[in-house]
Amino acid sequence: MPMSFPPFRSRVARLDTCNDQVVGAILSGWRYDISGISPDLRGDYETHLKTCSHCRRRQRIHRTVDVLLLAATTLSFAAFLLAAIVMHKLEAITGIHNQVVHLHSEGLARIPSSITISLEAVAFVGVFVSMLLWVLVAIATPIPGMVMAIFRSRRTDMHKQAA
Repeated sequence: MPMSFPPFRSRVARLDTCNDQVVGAILSGWRYDISGISPDLRGDYETHLKTCSHCRRRQRIHRTVDVLLLAATTLSFAAFLLAAIVMHKLEAITGIHNQVVHLHSEGLARIPSSITISLEAVAFVGVFVSMLLWVLVAIATPIPGMVMAIFRSRRTDMHKQAA
């Protein structure tokens, strides 16, 4: 008769499960964001996040992704804005639309001004799209609410210290 052992669950598997499946499912549907819930309804979710390492870890992953998305769109905006400024200044300084370039010994060829205008236009479109994406990321993520909560808590702490 073979010996039967209890099912082996690794430490990771034990930590990877939620201790309250109902609340965990609700929180995961909201991407673990409870900042928009009224404070009197938030209590159960806050205690669940304090006690459940699975949901707390998932919330941290979601907030990290949110911050990385906001950082990427900010860097994209800055890069396109810098490119637009450089293209505009380069055109103004060098007068590239009036430049004559000798391509062959047979004749002269002019660099059309539409090249610089199109590069500058692409840079400005990139600025606009990056700014639009930044706004969409800021709206879709709870980052603005989290930042406002931090400012409110610091303001109340400063008022308490002053009193």
